[in-house]
Amino acid sequence: MKTILSAALVLGLCGLAGAQGEKAEPVGTWQCAYEIGGQKRTSTLTVKKEGDKLVGTMNWPDQKDEKIKDPKFKDGKLTFSAERKLMGNTIPIDYTLTIDGDKLKGKGASEFGGQKREFDIEGKREK
Repeated sequence: MKTILSAALVLGLCGLAGAQGEKAEPVGTWQCAYEIGGQKRTSTLTVKKEGDKLVGTMNWPDQKDEKIKDPKFKDGKLTFSAERKLMGNTIPIDYTLTIDGDKLKGKGASEFGGQKREFDIEGKREK
């Protein structure tokens, strides 16, 4: 009986360790959704590793392959910035996203017209 309980405990701990390792992986293609000004919007974030550095791009329906700047991943949080081009304006957006397995959740923040604006963003990793 003790052997069975010990085996179950070891398997359970291995499962938890595997789940925690999964949380700490930003690499992949993420389908994101957010809302600004009452309008639902989408974007695609692609994160890759080149050596020991993260690189990636953001795509919006009307803007493709915008390189993300200064991506960092620490303690389950991915931070980076990207430039959104709208109506002749370039708007830098700073992202802070928490990754949990195949889901991400966080905020985007930008300054537009002298005012700082934030929006919530959620996403799922493509399989």
